[in-house]
Amino acid sequence: MGVTDLSFHRTTASLVANVLQSMGFEVERIFSPHQDNFAKLKTGEVDMLSSAWLPSSHGIYKSDVEEVEPLIELGLHYEPYALWGVPDYVPKDVVSEVADLVKPEVIEKMSPKIQGINPGAGITRFSIKMMKEYGLSDAGYQFFTGTEEDCFSAFENAVANKEWVVVPLWKPQFLHYRYDIREIKDPKGLLGIVDRAVLLLREDKKSLFTSEQLQKLDSLKFSNDIIAELDYKVCREGKPQDEVTHDWLVEQGII
Repeated sequence: MGVTDLSFHRTTASLVANVLQSMGFEVERIFSPHQDNFAKLKTGEVDMLSSAWLPSSHGIYKSDVEEVEPLIELGLHYEPYALWGVPDYVPKDVVSEVADLVKPEVIEKMSPKIQGINPGAGITRFSIKMMKEYGLSDAGYQFFTGTEEDCFSAFENAVANKEWVVVPLWKPQFLHYRYDIREIKDPKGLLGIVDRAVLLLREDKKSLFTSEQLQKLDSLKFSNDIIAELDYKVCREGKPQDEVTHDWLVEQGII
């Protein structure tokens, strides 16, 4: 199973892996960045991918894979979407939408550094467009790509010091479980739409499963809040990932 190498994708893949193991499968998880994950699905290096965000964020990657092999969508892991947010202590009447960031009084207080994640992520592609379309670069803001931890720690450090900061984020993500992050409006619609997060299976690997097993995989439905909470337990409480997801699946009677 190919897994996009971000924390919430690892948590979701852990849920799927536990279900597959309960069916008797041995599961090898291969962790890669977004594009590489889909490239491995295309070559057949991986049989399935957890999780694809469709149609907005990963649709272009899915289409590329389907040039050589049809894909089956299974389950509804959650309904993700990209967002730009600010800490809840930033007044809503001062910053309610992206265009407000160029107000002189906001520029005075807001950190000019907007720290993102890796270049292949949907939120990164969308954010780069926003920097130009909303005149943010001209106003002195800078967008940086980096690791997950670069992004998350920049936000947490700012909050610890009650600083004004913009975080390019998404749901589900564990920061939402711990912090009140207020989404700011994007009137130009550059952040995409609400996607479906699904498990992708290569059509030529369908025979590995019985119809009952496929039905079980297709019945897996989580939510943004569930993934955020489980991810927080792993990333910030330090609990073992497969143990956290296994216990939740048992509690829910799924395995």
